[in-house]
Amino acid sequence: MSATRQRTYVGPAFAEAKVHDAMRVGVVTCQPDTSLEDAARTMSGYGIHLLIVADVESGQHTRSWGAVDALDVARAEAEGRVTKVGEIAVTDLVTIDSNAPLATAARQMAESGISHLIAVQPGTDQPVGVISASGLTAVLAWGRSS
Repeated sequence: MSATRQRTYVGPAFAEAKVHDAMRVGVVTCQPDTSLEDAARTMSGYGIHLLIVADVESGQHTRSWGAVDALDVARAEAEGRVTKVGEIAVTDLVTIDSNAPLATAARQMAESGISHLIAVQPGTDQPVGVISASGLTAVLAWGRSS
C-alpha cells in the first residue's frame, strides 16, 4: 500500500507567486559559538536545512549575520577541523526581498548554484524567512491555475 502525500501549497500559481507565498516564515538562529552538534540537532529538530548565525544583543539581531546549512555542518564535521558554526558561516549571503516574484528567486538560485535564499524584509534587510528549491517545486506542483 502506497501513501499519498498531502498538498503542501495552496497559493497562487508560480507565475503570480511572490517569495512570501512560498517561503518558510521566520528564521531559526544560533550564536557563532554554537557547536556543530548543536547546530545539527537544531536543524534536525526543526526539520530545516539552514540556520542564521547572528550575534544577538538584547534580543535584537545585529547587522552582523551569516548562515550555515546542513551540508556545511556535515562537511565541517567530516573534515574534523572546525568545532563552531561561526568558523564556517557564510557572510556573503544571497538574499531576496520577500515581496519579489518567485521567478526571480528561481533565477537567483540557478545562477548562484544554491538551493536556499534568505528572504529579507523590504526596507530593513533583516531576515524574515527562507525560500528553498523544494518550496519552488511545491508551487510548481500545487499552485492554483488561473
